Amino acid sequence: MTNYVTAQPPKWAENTVVVWSVFGALAVVSLGLLFWERRLAAGEPDGGVRPVPLGRIAVGGHSMNPPAVSAPVRGREVELEQISALVRGGGGGMVVVCGAGGLGKTTLAAEAAARARAGGRAVVWIRWRDDPEQLGQDLAQAAHILGLPESRLEEARTGRVALVDAVWEHLATVTGWLIVVDNVDAPARVGPGSGQPAAYRGWLRPHGGGVLLVTSRDTSRQTWGPKAGLVHLQPLADDAGAAVLLDAAPHAGTEDEAEALAARLGGLPLGLNAAGTYLSVPTSRHRTFAAYRHALEAEFANLLGAEHPAAAADPAVARRVVRHTWDLSLDQLDQDGYTLARPVLQLLALLEPAPVPRTLVTPELVTDATGLPATAATVDAALAGLHQYGLLHTPEPDGTEPGSPTAGRLQLHPLVREVTAHTLARPEPTTAWLTAIDAHLARAVEATRDMPGRTGWPTARLLAPHLPAHLERNTPHNFSSARDTLHHLASLLGAAGAASAEFLLRRHILDFNNRVVGPDHPDTLISSDYLAAALNDLGEHWQAVTLHRQNLADHERILGSDHPSTLMSRTNFANALHSLGEHQQAADISWQTLADRERILGPDHPHTLASRNNLANALSDLGEHPEAAMLHRQTLADRERLFGPDHPHTLASRNNLANTLNDLGDDRQAAMLHRRNLADHERILGPDHPHTLASRNNLANTLNDLGEHPEAAELHRRNLADHERILGPDHLYTLASRNNLAAALSNLGEHPEAAELHRRNLADRERILGPDHPDTLASRNNLANALSDLGEHQQAATLSQQTLADRERILGPHHPHTLASRHNLATAQARLPRTGCQRRWWELRRRRPQA
Repeated sequence: MTNYVTAQPPKWAENTVVVWSVFGALAVVSLGLLFWERRLAAGEPDGGVRPVPLGRIAVGGHSMNPPAVSAPVRGREVELEQISALVRGGGGGMVVVCGAGGLGKTTLAAEAAARARAGGRAVVWIRWRDDPEQLGQDLAQAAHILGLPESRLEEARTGRVALVDAVWEHLATVTGWLIVVDNVDAPARVGPGSGQPAAYRGWLRPHGGGVLLVTSRDTSRQTWGPKAGLVHLQPLADDAGAAVLLDAAPHAGTEDEAEALAARLGGLPLGLNAAGTYLSVPTSRHRTFAAYRHALEAEFANLLGAEHPAAAADPAVARRVVRHTWDLSLDQLDQDGYTLARPVLQLLALLEPAPVPRTLVTPELVTDATGLPATAATVDAALAGLHQYGLLHTPEPDGTEPGSPTAGRLQLHPLVREVTAHTLARPEPTTAWLTAIDAHLARAVEATRDMPGRTGWPTARLLAPHLPAHLERNTPHNFSSARDTLHHLASLLGAAGAASAEFLLRRHILDFNNRVVGPDHPDTLISSDYLAAALNDLGEHWQAVTLHRQNLADHERILGSDHPSTLMSRTNFANALHSLGEHQQAADISWQTLADRERILGPDHPHTLASRNNLANALSDLGEHPEAAMLHRQTLADRERLFGPDHPHTLASRNNLANTLNDLGDDRQAAMLHRRNLADHERILGPDHPHTLASRNNLANTLNDLGEHPEAAELHRRNLADHERILGPDHLYTLASRNNLAAALSNLGEHPEAAELHRRNLADRERILGPDHPDTLASRNNLANALSDLGEHQQAATLSQQTLADRERILGPHHPHTLASRHNLATAQARLPRTGCQRRWWELRRRRPQA
């Protein structure tokens, strides 16, 4: 052992010149290195790090370079710009690209990394391997590449500082980098320690001087915390999906055919890539977009639902196979304790590709179908887990007014649903599962019928697409019960004003009645009558009249002229004739039906009151306004007495009386009744119900007659927006609403806007109804009037001449509309400019009354 107190120094240490020379040389070298380091840093963009050569980014035997992007990234420019802006900003942060499997998260991240590197940023790519220790080593290596000193790493190795803190303390001081951590599908296991990344104490933090980009199937804000920016990927739009297909198989068809296939695949990039790869192979059986789309109907399991033998063992393979990519998420949910996630997903996949009401997915349904114990809490957890991993969506209702009742809805991506349905074992467990689904669909319809007021209508709309398959599965062994379920739901949809949804159910009921009980069965006659009434509600009056006429003949032949069903058929036939403008024939039939119903059913029967109401409407349109008003007053009083003031039939009577008073010139009383009716409709039926929109339209028309043009125009403008939102721009009621707004604007002197609305309406009616339809002729007449108001007299006269000729040919020379056209033509011709003296005389004549 050496005694350092008594030991002698070495001989060279006694030479002070040598000692100081060595010391001076070391000092000079140190200073030189310091200045050189500062010079390098000064030359770097944004004071950050230099791009790292590709060859240096390697550790632990795997590459830390981003994967190459082999094809253009389509339809993600917004998301890429969001990431690029963060990278360019220089402030650092954390962004999570999240969504269900197959949406192209890794591809998006690779493209963002390529753009960052092209912009001079240092890029490091780390693939999560479900190993927190390996992730720590990878991030430490990334930090080392970005300048973390070896001495600091040594401190971490010896336990003097936590490695995670050493890494992030350094990354906070360095700018100009992008680190990608790909496929973090189990965020709770990232570490170090337990808990979600939202605490920002683990390996994933938003505190760096550069950008940390994470890709994950976990879409929950609770997982990632408030400081992480979430880029939640959605399926590609049809045009972007078509571009993906055309990139892969440019000779497989047209752009429209590619868009159709992209829509069929739900815009899922993984499915699009699979289809494009298949079509690009010369030996494939299906070589065009159209052929592939057609083949999916019969060969889905082979094309996209095929099992890959290596997928179960290798998650990297599973991510690239459409059938298996979602198994990774379901396996993860199962490991996390969401044991019902997979069976609930499978149950939803057996329903139709439409939103499902949340109230249908009950613990009882899950248990009855799967045999697994379920509680409200475990079902809630399963749905939450599926939503968190992007497998389940909760779409917002379309076209609803704020404050209107809504229903919670669940929806699978169409490809997730189809793959899951195809890969279920058959015939079991699906036979038992479908039996349970059918039983609970019937219960759901019954429960919806029992809901007060309009609270059940949103659920009824959601149930409608799932009921035809219910009827199909229960025919013929349980046909009557399933048919009644559809009938009850269709009636509820009719009350809700959902005419299109009601029509689809009515058509299914009629088709099955014809097939199961025959065309002459009373049930078939009734279902045919309901279908015709639904057509009339849809504005398909010609088709409705044709079907009602045949149906009435069948009723009279089979049941007799006095049968209640026959009287109902006759009433509906008259209504359709009235809608078609055949008012005299409608009135004649209504007189006969009213007399028969009073004789058979009595004066207070609801059907008798309906006949009196219908007769009054026909008389009003025939110009018999006093008699019509008397019948409407009587019917309104009887309905208020029998049904109460808030019943829909009472509201209809009050509306019809107000319209007749308007025809009689009693506009003030009509406006008062319409205001009351509109308030009641909004309170009872809601702001979006067709009867509410009709009530608002009628009030606006009455206000227009009173000279209250600004308020009338405002109500019509709101009505038009609601019609377009709820029914679409081509619905007949929408076209009528646009016409009425144009008329109100004309009264306000807004002639250019009025003419433009009439011009659009004429084009739409010619396209939808044809050139000879009465509504088309009315639009042509109204456009002529608007052009005349604009001073375009020659064009107005030409249109008026055409309209008069068409009305004489179609309606006859004495029809009121024909007489109106003749008057309009005379006015338009009188306004045409004259020549020479005649013109001056006309101008003087025009001015004289004004003076």
